[in-house]
Amino acid sequence: MNLKIEDLENYFIDMGEKKYKATQIFEWLYIHKEYNIDNFSNINKDLRNKLKEEYTINFIKIKKREDGTGVKKYLFELLDNNYVEAVLMYHDYGLSVCISSQVGCNMGCKFCESGRLKKVRNLETYEMVEQIILIEEDIKEKVNSVVVMGIGEPFDNYDNLINFIRIINHPKGLSIGARHITVSTCGLVPKIEEYSNLDLQVNLALSLHAPNDTIRDKIMPINKVYNISKVIEALRKYIAKTNRRVTIEYVMLNMVNDSKDNALELAKLLKGMNVYVNLIPYNETKNIDFAKSTRIKEFKDTLIDNGINVTVRKEFGGNISAACGQLRSKEV
Repeated sequence: MNLKIEDLENYFIDMGEKKYKATQIFEWLYIHKEYNIDNFSNINKDLRNKLKEEYTINFIKIKKREDGTGVKKYLFELLDNNYVEAVLMYHDYGLSVCISSQVGCNMGCKFCESGRLKKVRNLETYEMVEQIILIEEDIKEKVNSVVVMGIGEPFDNYDNLINFIRIINHPKGLSIGARHITVSTCGLVPKIEEYSNLDLQVNLALSLHAPNDTIRDKIMPINKVYNISKVIEALRKYIAKTNRRVTIEYVMLNMVNDSKDNALELAKLLKGMNVYVNLIPYNETKNIDFAKSTRIKEFKDTLIDNGINVTVRKEFGGNISAACGQLRSKEV
């Protein structure tokens, strides 16, 4: 499940076979949910044997599931005994899954539980795809939307991320619409620029979390490499090229980034851009000292008064450590 349909088409063409066999295999894997190559009945036996020689279908497994109100958190065990987590959320408009893209994370955001374990490795494409497949099999329902906002920085695993998007978006794959797929980044500027060239209408979210470099330097080390002016310039180029609205994620940290002056500064920074701000109530953990802001409503009202579109993220899964910023890469 590491291969896009185009990769399989090229594989068959190179061996003198018809490329439509790639579509047949995708149908077996993603529509019929058949993972035993011997059962690919419309593929001749010799070709099935060759496929078995050159490819394996490996599966991660669900190690544990925790249920909360409107949410399920899954701990996945990988083949090398590493762990990642994903979260299923029940919305009025359907089912959404937040998946992980790395084991650990090197971005080191000070408020994030996931980043306390440094990056061990990138997830392979199949390990990202299978988070969705296994959740769908567990709940016996189809997932409507996917956000890549779990453990890891997706743009730090760019090639596997794009393969993942193409597989889950393909009509013979998981058939999840591009506009129902969102990728979050903390601001890797070169990858934002590369992402703008993608020929898919996939959504982009920026984890900004501060209106100025002084605050962002303290809570997000990546800002010392790509500061706010560089990130905002990359977003302006992205919006101009794609004509797509960007989500600005802003975690509300008590007495850190939540003052009225901070809101005014954020409004000035984003004025005239095709963005909306998603305010995220901070989800406290026992390992990190930050606290949830008590001034979210005032902050929101200030943004609205200054012409900025804004929402407050619905709180999911805090009671089972499944909320934003609480996911971990190890079994506890």
